[in-house]
This record gives sequence, C-alpha cells and structure tokens, in this order.
Amino acid sequence: MSAPVVRVVVVTYSPGESLATFLRTLETATTRPYEVVLADNGSTDGSVEAVLPAYPGVRLLRTGGNLGYGRAANLGASGAATPWVVVANPDVEWTPGSLDTLLEAGQRWPRAGCLGPAIRTTDGRLYPSARAFPSLRRGTGHALLGPFWPGNPWTRAYRAESGRPAEGTTGWLSGSLMLLRREAYEAVGGFDPSYFMYCEDMDLCRRLAEAGWQNVYVPAAVVTHLGGHATRRVAGPMLAEHHRALHRYLSRQYAGPAYAPLRLVLALGLFVRYLLARRVTAVSEGAAPTRSADLLEERQCDTP
Repeated sequence: MSAPVVRVVVVTYSPGESLATFLRTLETATTRPYEVVLADNGSTDGSVEAVLPAYPGVRLLRTGGNLGYGRAANLGASGAATPWVVVANPDVEWTPGSLDTLLEAGQRWPRAGCLGPAIRTTDGRLYPSARAFPSLRRGTGHALLGPFWPGNPWTRAYRAESGRPAEGTTGWLSGSLMLLRREAYEAVGGFDPSYFMYCEDMDLCRRLAEAGWQNVYVPAAVVTHLGGHATRRVAGPMLAEHHRALHRYLSRQYAGPAYAPLRLVLALGLFVRYLLARRVTAVSEGAAPTRSADLLEERQCDTP
C-alpha cells in the first residue's frame, strides 16, 4: 500500500451520527491514500466508538478531556509524516472528489499554507468561509449591522461575498475544514492553544500570512456543513466563549500601552454585544449566509 498523502484529523466531542457521514463521504472525496485520526475531547454519546468497527484503519486518540478545538487538532496532527494535514469538524459532508480538488490546488499554489473549500449549509446557501482579517472599521460595521442588514458594505467587504467565488488568496479560512501544508503548519507551531473555541482559525491564518504563506480559497471543492451538533447543546457558554475569543484576538492585534484605551473600548463593546446576543436571536446568529443565486455574478480574486 502506498504511503498516505494526507492525514485527516477530526476533532470530536459527542458528534452523533454526523461522524459516520463524514467518514463515509471521505471515501469518495479522494483517490489518494490517507489516514484518519479522531482527536476525541471526551465524547460520551458512544458515537465515536460506534464507527470504529466499520473503519478499522481509523485511529482514536483520546485527548484526556475537553481541551478545545485547537489543542485537540495539534495533538491529532502530531507526528504526521504526510505532506498535508486536514483539520475538520465531524459535522462536514464531503462531495465526491472534493479533497482531491483541494490537494490539486495545493500543487498550483506552492506557497499555500492553508486551503479551504466552499462550504454550503444544508439549505444550499454558501457559508462565508473565506474572509478578510477584521479591522476596527470593518469589524464594527459588520458586528452592528450584519445581523439586520447582511448586504451592508462592511459585511460584504469582510466576507468578500460580491460575485461568483473564484480561486484565490484571502485573509482567513473557516476552521470547520482546512487543508494545511504540514511544513507551514509546523513552522508556525500549529493552532494557538490559548483559544478554546472560535478565532483559532483566524489566528492561525494570520500567523501563516505573517510567516510568508498564503491562505487560498478553493470554491471548486465543495463540502456541506451539517451544523454544530455539539455546540448547540451548550449554546449559552459557546456564545460567551465566542466573544472572549474575539476579545483575545483583537487585543493581540492592538497590544502595548498606547492601545490600552482602545482595548478597554473593545472589551466594553464586545460585552454589550454579548448581552444583546443573549436576548436577540438575529445578533447571536450573525449575518445570514449567501443565497445560491448570488453565485451567478462575477468576482475578482488574486491569482498565483
């Protein structure tokens, strides 16, 4: 048997039936040899153990507790000898050939450290999985207006949603499924373990970019995100964690004594948004994904 080309790391936490769908659809996503590691953060629903008899080649790595997404992903990727590593949520459904499409794009972009597919929701909408790095103006406009006016200029600039998606460089890519060049991933130290959940993907892509690597969106590769099976059960705590992660990320972008007043304003603003999101569903859900019809327009992206 040929040596694996890619290690697929799936971070699990009581994923339910979605894990079986992930593994089943992965079989048709690539013709290349691959290996799978389940980095399990303490599942209790029996779903992880249930898939193992049908997939004897899958390795189960128990992390010892709910360590968070990035730390578990790092453990799952540790020791990989493959040139590529996929880090993914278990609630992703691959389309046939989608992983091969990502791997082929990786060959076209020799400086790509991270590549991400087009991600659709279960109702066929295009999830904004390729985004610009947040700035104060863009981030504030998106946070305040996105839930009520998804087409506002700040949200559109942040999510780069105008027109037909085209392959090219972007700011950051959704951590729900990333193809990482192992050399680049290891060079920047993997995910920052100080992020428990949320923003670890944004932080990783920023550090890759700062190290001279590219983050590349590959919309020809399509997957479906079935929804956060585990996070729905603990929506309140995850909402708080989302805002904590945003504060951590933004505070690091504006470090030093001179930015202390700005960090205080950011903290207060995010706290107010958190309180509002607890009471207003539209705020907690954020701006709606793009409708499929919007994909018929033209869009310009960078080229190699």
